[in-house]
Amino acid sequence: MSVQQWWPNLEPTTQQWLIDNNGDVLPPEVIAKIVEAGGPPPGDPWWGRNGESEGFLFPDEAIDWIEETANGEDRT
Repeated sequence: MSVQQWWPNLEPTTQQWLIDNNGDVLPPEVIAKIVEAGGPPPGDPWWGRNGESEGFLFPDEAIDWIEETANGEDRT
């Protein structure tokens, strides 16, 4: 499932956290909120892994989409 599909189901505070911390390793509580909103579970290959530290990352496409959303760019 793509970020566009579950993003509207996130609480605004979680959306803002993701915008403010775009590209960072995601804490477990944020991953849980994404899963609750319909996003992929942590074991899904959609997630990236950070080789420098433990944790999950968004794939580049999701990072780009969040940046575009934060900048109010048209994503059609």
